[in-house]
Amino acid sequence: MTFAEVQQLIGEKFGAEVIENQDAGSSQPWLQLATGRLAEVCLYLRNEDSLLFDFLHNLSGVDYGEKENALGVVYHLGSLIHEHQLVLKVRISRQNPDPVPSVSNVWRAADWHEREAYDLIGIPFTGHPDLRRILMPADWEGHPLRKDYENQDTYHDIPIEYQDGQEGSDPST
Repeated sequence: MTFAEVQQLIGEKFGAEVIENQDAGSSQPWLQLATGRLAEVCLYLRNEDSLLFDFLHNLSGVDYGEKENALGVVYHLGSLIHEHQLVLKVRISRQNPDPVPSVSNVWRAADWHEREAYDLIGIPFTGHPDLRRILMPADWEGHPLRKDYENQDTYHDIPIEYQDGQEGSDPST
């Protein structure tokens, strides 16, 4: 199924306004969906016989920076049966971000991916079964992959030294 056909099916089922933006001309075309409708669109994409997007390849959190004032989530979907792929995106504000609906009930793999996006970028997900930090300690301050993140000098009064990639920074040398 082509990208245009998938887009048309989504528009027919949920209304054209659910698709907020798109890039059909890139080498990996994508659709940006209305955040509030994400979970139901994903469930449809998984269950519709002509689509059967049964595989979540990847889910990534993105910080678009202060200029765009947005965070985002990018979903790479695939159908193992039909052998087609789709990229979905949602965007939220960087300041007081509205939660993104969890798709962990649609694709089980989303559970850990969403926790990573929450932990490292600060994207909240509603309906997630266990939304807590996954890589950083539970009491870590901030989200290390945010573009506005400032490194901590200490953690529990233990100095944190950051390596800058300069010669001699490799502890094995």
